[in-house]
Amino acid sequence: MMVSQWSYKVIHICSTFTMVQGVVIKDGIIQNVNPATGELIDPPVPVTTPSELSQIIKSANSAQINEWGPMALPARISLLRKAMASVENTSDELRETITKEMGKIPAEAKVEVENAVALQGKWLDLIQEANEDVHLGGGKEGEPESVIVRDPFGVVVVLSPWNFPAGEIPLLALPALAAGNTVIVKPSEVTPLSGALICQAMASALPDGVLQVVQGDGEIGEQLVTSEDVHMVAMTGSSATGKKIVEKCAKKLKRVVLELGGKDPMIVFADADLDKAANDAVSNSLFNAGQVCCSVERVYVEESVKPQFEQKVVELAKSWKVGNPVDDGVKMGPMVSKTQMDIVKDQVTKALDMGAKVLYQSEVPQQGGNFYPVTVLGDLDQDMVIQNNETFGPIVALSTFDGSEAEAVRLANDSEYGLASYVYTNDLQKGGRVARKIRSGQVGVNCYSLLSAHPKCPWVGHKMSGMGSHSGMDGFRSFSGKTAYVDYSSTHVILYGAHKGID
Repeated sequence: MMVSQWSYKVIHICSTFTMVQGVVIKDGIIQNVNPATGELIDPPVPVTTPSELSQIIKSANSAQINEWGPMALPARISLLRKAMASVENTSDELRETITKEMGKIPAEAKVEVENAVALQGKWLDLIQEANEDVHLGGGKEGEPESVIVRDPFGVVVVLSPWNFPAGEIPLLALPALAAGNTVIVKPSEVTPLSGALICQAMASALPDGVLQVVQGDGEIGEQLVTSEDVHMVAMTGSSATGKKIVEKCAKKLKRVVLELGGKDPMIVFADADLDKAANDAVSNSLFNAGQVCCSVERVYVEESVKPQFEQKVVELAKSWKVGNPVDDGVKMGPMVSKTQMDIVKDQVTKALDMGAKVLYQSEVPQQGGNFYPVTVLGDLDQDMVIQNNETFGPIVALSTFDGSEAEAVRLANDSEYGLASYVYTNDLQKGGRVARKIRSGQVGVNCYSLLSAHPKCPWVGHKMSGMGSHSGMDGFRSFSGKTAYVDYSSTHVILYGAHKGID
């Protein structure tokens, strides 16, 4: 028996059998399970074979070199708008598949698909702007004309996660494609049908070989990452897997964009709007059963308002009914797998053994699925595992601080992660001072920054939470390289597109 270094909790029992997050991969077939019912999901999904993978990589390179890369940027953007319109046409099937594969309630699946479809608007406008040439011109007469252009890397591999199986694929693929790269997507083996569905919808509007999907576990991912004919890797997933990707890519200095784990803190000062803070703490801890990289995972409330804040949180948590996501009144479905549920159980048990208290725990269905109760914990200590390791579960984790700015900053930064952080106070100057000292890729003051940020803002992880960014103007430019052309000729043909093969 050995544990694969490329898959989370993957156990190879023999050469033809693998289990990943409760998904069985046997004899080249992925057999998924509905996390709400335990029933097998049809159809099973064939794993991409080595010969198929080789041909897919070959066709991606051919399409990039001969058609997609040389195509003018506006033409690529136009086709990508059509690709996302095709996704919109399959929205109903996509929402249903997401709910069936990973247990997301229909309302959340609807939001995920709608947000993905919305990328065809302002987001693609900004992607085009980010990839346009920068004309510097010359200074005085007789000086050269200069232009900075952006060139694609080649073939980009997108390794997408199971928690947002439709949302993350276009988030990574669109800027890569717009830049002139071709893309190969490997969806999580936990959500292969959702990944295939959105990729097929997008690909239907694009030339052959421009966007392709492969299926399999970490073994397929490793083959993609290590292929000499793959030039960049973009991945959303665990920090452990991210480190292994960096190690593999470093040998050829391949570009990487990684969005990894988080242990996101929320600071609540006594002068904050406690009703809003409590509502945000609960909703942003429990959304998608807490299986979100930027979930609120640590709430530090000023000691003087602890009782009233805890009471507000508990009352709000009571409204979150857990059950089969398709049942009426359910606000939270199952966790994606028993494996993920066991991680949460273990962290909670260890916290209780060290003195934490359960302030509230909901009821859950007793049969069928991976249901974990909505849980509010209090009196958490910074040394507890649940305060340090990513939980990825439906826990509202409450602890206190003395109300000082220094203590708030210290606690927020007391983590190996740095994806997002949240500060709540009605003193905006104080909020700004604290926010500037927190080491996170995004910091929201009195808001959940992911939903409130300007579309030009990057989504980036500090420390163990990632490398590079995939959104905002900086993120859009991560999928291409810069070339500076300097032209002494009298016609300045470079400025008019000769570098792109335009006559």
